[in-house]
Amino acid sequence: MVKRKVYLSAILDLYDRRIVSYIIRDSNNNALVFDTFDAAIEANPDAHPIFHSDRGFQYTNRAFHAKIEAAGMIHSMSRVAKCIDNGPMEGFWGIIKRERYYEKRFTSRESVVEMIEKYINYYNNKRLQRGILAY
Repeated sequence: MVKRKVYLSAILDLYDRRIVSYIIRDSNNNALVFDTFDAAIEANPDAHPIFHSDRGFQYTNRAFHAKIEAAGMIHSMSRVAKCIDNGPMEGFWGIIKRERYYEKRFTSRESVVEMIEKYINYYNNKRLQRGILAY
């Protein structure tokens, strides 16, 4: 059995913890992140938030910096080895792995993609979020 990787790029809104855009691809490259960013802008054209990220190569290059500026956003990155700015996104990665990935066996790329899509729908629409209380 050949093991293959699937890469998920996602953008989380700090206000309500929703995933506002995501892209699933077979390679981790600039296009993956750029297309996720473009999808978020397209879905929320009037938003001009602070964009928090880690220091991955996709986020630190000039082309991405130009995208941030063109969208009228501020880019926020913590120092190396400090995850303060990107902590909520790192939390999401831990949640999806813990709740849907670890100790599971996927027999195809399609089954992994289906799990991710269903989970993001569940996460955005049904899963209780810390800090959001119903009265």
